[in-house]
Amino acid sequence: MTSLRPTAAGSPAPGASPGATLPRVVATDLDGTLLRRDGTVSARSRAALVAAEAAGIEVVFVTARPARALAHLTHLVGGHGHAICFGGAAVWDLASACALETWGFEDAAVGELVDGLRTAMPDVALAVERADGPSFDPHFVVSPAFVEPGMTDERRAVPIEKTLGGEPVLKLLARSDATDPVVLQEVAARVAGVRANLAYSGAVGLAELVAPEVTKSAALARWCARLGVEAADVWAFGDMPVDLPMLEWAGRGLAVANAHADVLARASGVVPSNDEDGVAVAIEAVLAGR
Repeated sequence: MTSLRPTAAGSPAPGASPGATLPRVVATDLDGTLLRRDGTVSARSRAALVAAEAAGIEVVFVTARPARALAHLTHLVGGHGHAICFGGAAVWDLASACALETWGFEDAAVGELVDGLRTAMPDVALAVERADGPSFDPHFVVSPAFVEPGMTDERRAVPIEKTLGGEPVLKLLARSDATDPVVLQEVAARVAGVRANLAYSGAVGLAELVAPEVTKSAALARWCARLGVEAADVWAFGDMPVDLPMLEWAGRGLAVANAHADVLARASGVVPSNDEDGVAVAIEAVLAGR
């Protein structure tokens, strides 16, 4: 495993070799990876992403966030174009606020999962995420970061099974105040079986289910194939176990220093933490070594 140490902004990072081969795609998780603990993108990271794209590197965000939680980040990265979001269930064009590709559940599968979760945890509160917005059980507790202003009453009037139909469900979310967070994950995994993937993004007390074929790595592989880019030419950054398949698929999979222990153990390299702009450090190093 290799590591990169932080340097002053604008200085070459250690370990950059002359003539280093540039990746064709840089794929980075957001929360805990590119974003600092306060949810911001630093000036150094913004500059590094702009420099990468100026050098011909496609930068794509890969995140568990829904598309509606990305709009406020667009201007922070110079109008950056694309994000794989909903845990891999959609490719989103940030400029037009439209989905380019989606991979969702069949309504029947959502209904079965909802029935199973309500039986296993009678107090469970559920929500679904679609490309056109979320729907919540009336008692689903949301945080300011989870729902934008104004998206409350219309989609909280009835249980979510009453809202099925129309846009496909990209993600099913479950909360239970009466269930230990670890047990919640275990129960959700048991109910899901082969009908869904449990995509743990680090959100405490929240079980996130996506369609069986949906993962960050699968979506990234499809996007890179669309660009004509091989895995060997991709650098990926992450911090949580849900990022591991993406890191292991990419030619170089890098963990930030604050990553989960399993990610640190299996990544091909480690960069400084998100608060130390680790993604920027790696980009600066490879650009300096051209």
